[in-house]
Amino acid sequence: MSKPVRRFGKLLLAVLVVLIAVAALFGGPPLYRIALLGSGYMAQQLCAGLFVSGRSFDHVMAEDLSGPGLGALALFTPYVDETGKAVRASPFGVGLAGQTAVFQNGLGCTLIRHETAEAFRAKNPDPFGPEPPAAPDAEWPDGSRVAAGPWGLDFDWPDDVDGQAASRAVEAIFAEPDPAHPRNTRGIVVVHKGRIVAERYAPGFDAHMPLVGWSMSKTGTNALIGLRIKDGALALDDKHVMPEWLGQDDMRGEITLDMLLRMTSGLAFDEDPNDKLSDVSQMMFVHGNTAAFAASKPLAYAPGTHWSYSTGSSAILLGVLRETFDTERDYLRYPRDRLFDPLGMRTAQLAPDASGTVMGGAFLYASARDWARLGLLFLRDGRWGGKQILPEGWAAYTTRPTVQSPNDRYGAQVWLKLEKSENFGEPPMPADSFYMLGHNGQVVAMVPSKDLVVVRLGQTLSGGDWDTARDLGPLVNAFPDIETAAEPPNP
Repeated sequence: MSKPVRRFGKLLLAVLVVLIAVAALFGGPPLYRIALLGSGYMAQQLCAGLFVSGRSFDHVMAEDLSGPGLGALALFTPYVDETGKAVRASPFGVGLAGQTAVFQNGLGCTLIRHETAEAFRAKNPDPFGPEPPAAPDAEWPDGSRVAAGPWGLDFDWPDDVDGQAASRAVEAIFAEPDPAHPRNTRGIVVVHKGRIVAERYAPGFDAHMPLVGWSMSKTGTNALIGLRIKDGALALDDKHVMPEWLGQDDMRGEITLDMLLRMTSGLAFDEDPNDKLSDVSQMMFVHGNTAAFAASKPLAYAPGTHWSYSTGSSAILLGVLRETFDTERDYLRYPRDRLFDPLGMRTAQLAPDASGTVMGGAFLYASARDWARLGLLFLRDGRWGGKQILPEGWAAYTTRPTVQSPNDRYGAQVWLKLEKSENFGEPPMPADSFYMLGHNGQVVAMVPSKDLVVVRLGQTLSGGDWDTARDLGPLVNAFPDIETAAEPPNP
């Protein structure tokens, strides 16, 4: 019986290869574009897991490239070039519809399709050179030393915190009460009054491992735009921000930088992450120029009249940012020089696409501690170490509700309210909380009334048992409200 089965498997493989080849010849019909999506997703995620996060091949394949919603990736075969730090993936290991992800020092992994890794590297020299020096032996956030610990279930909570409730909440965040619907929490960091007071990681993860933020990256994009506005190179009311929109009859020219930050551009962009042919899926893993792809979309609404969550808006923002620099090297160095290094975010890496535009809508990688630093910057109104890093009032602008968003849920590349929790009714989070939120349950919660930042990183796949309001609420509410008259210390 085994021989007919093997023959049938080979025949099925041959038929699928022919179908993909035919699809490729006729300009990329759905089957071919879906195959490219699978190749791109596997290559990028495996490359970043290996060369950005420093995890093992087996760990990434088991934890990130299999499970609910990812079953189709079993049809794709990866090849890892350890020496060249590149990963190629393709359907069934054949050459058709394959993509390669290339690691670059300080930039993460970039997907390429039409050239070799060697040719790509030759055209894109390392913009950074030697690695930055190690963080000084100062207490976090100025350095890497954390006074509290050890990190287990019994934390040394501050005296004014309900320690028992807080410890129970951390334990619940890592618990797996229903193995059929895993939470897969990977790390949590709790920052109170500017210091880390609790920290815990799942096996295989640690305090120094960069992990993807997915859409939490958008708040990093917000900061980069704010910095360039402070430089005087951009303004919130700038129009005609993309070359494609310069025509007199093109109403897209009325889209301002503020509209892109607030996602009220009116562009028709399909954000459905579960649709393999949606704009967001194809933009991130198939098309090599994310800003141009998003900017090419027609208007579905008049600019400024309608809110629609769009990773495409973030992609355009990074394209606009790119146009303000004279050289590619200056552009690629900008996130590190102006944001990551001043904050001590030494693990942070922001990957460019094949065209060279950094992908600030999804691909900022950073350790949990470094995500907490970014959250603390916004909690401190853009101040760091006694200096005003972001423009004066930028945090207030960022957290001002976008009136077109439902129930004032969104600000400028940050969330102001969580989804209604099925278990609590109204979310049990303080009303002044705001959030970076990302795919698979990534969250940085910033709570001014409690002088608190909480980071949760994980891999909660479709159907997993994670509810941000339900699961962070008990931890956040174990902390007391601060006296509003008191001025919180700057880091």
